[in-house]
Amino acid sequence: MALHIHEAWILLCLIPALVTPAALNHEDYPADEGDQTSSNDNLIFDDYRGKGCVDDSGFVYKLGERFFPGHSNCPCVCTEDGPVCDQPECPKIHPKCTKVEHNGCCPECKEVRNFCEYHGKNYKILEEFKPSPCEWCRCEPSNEVHCVVADCAVPECVNPVYEPEQCCPVCKNGPNCFAGTTIIPAGIEVKVDDCNICHCHNGDWWKPAQCSKRECQGKQAL
Repeated sequence: MALHIHEAWILLCLIPALVTPAALNHEDYPADEGDQTSSNDNLIFDDYRGKGCVDDSGFVYKLGERFFPGHSNCPCVCTEDGPVCDQPECPKIHPKCTKVEHNGCCPECKEVRNFCEYHGKNYKILEEFKPSPCEWCRCEPSNEVHCVVADCAVPECVNPVYEPEQCCPVCKNGPNCFAGTTIIPAGIEVKVDDCNICHCHNGDWWKPAQCSKRECQGKQAL
């Protein structure tokens, strides 16, 4: 009888060693806190592939339903393969457009600048103006200003005058030239002293006068 008790005690000692970890069922032990959190997170996100479509905000759309994903203004259709969105070829926006609206799928220009800006001032299309006495400008349909600068002719005098609001100088005393330091009118001979008679070159008003000596009055007096 004592022999059987000793054999039974040896068998009870060997049973724990014969049970391997693989033989234990995982369901027999409660999951730890980390495994429970992971399991709960997986339950939050459902798989809608082939069943619907989800936009950026998490809203679910049914198959065949049209919707606007995210910030796009172009509509999409929910299909089993995912959203199929319109991608039209939008017209180009005018480079002078000053007001663009994005209400539709394509941006639209609502206002095009119909004036020209030149030196801080606005001018209407085809408006002509003179920013300075020597400039003539026009506002072109392209919203650009084209100007022409006057080319003044050489004045026919040595003492031209610039009048207000006039581009080119004017000869208020008529054509003339210098005879030394004396201004003489053109077209006539002028006796500048007792011995010299001078006249202006024809057409070359900026050149000194052409003078010729005559018999001096001082010699005749002697």
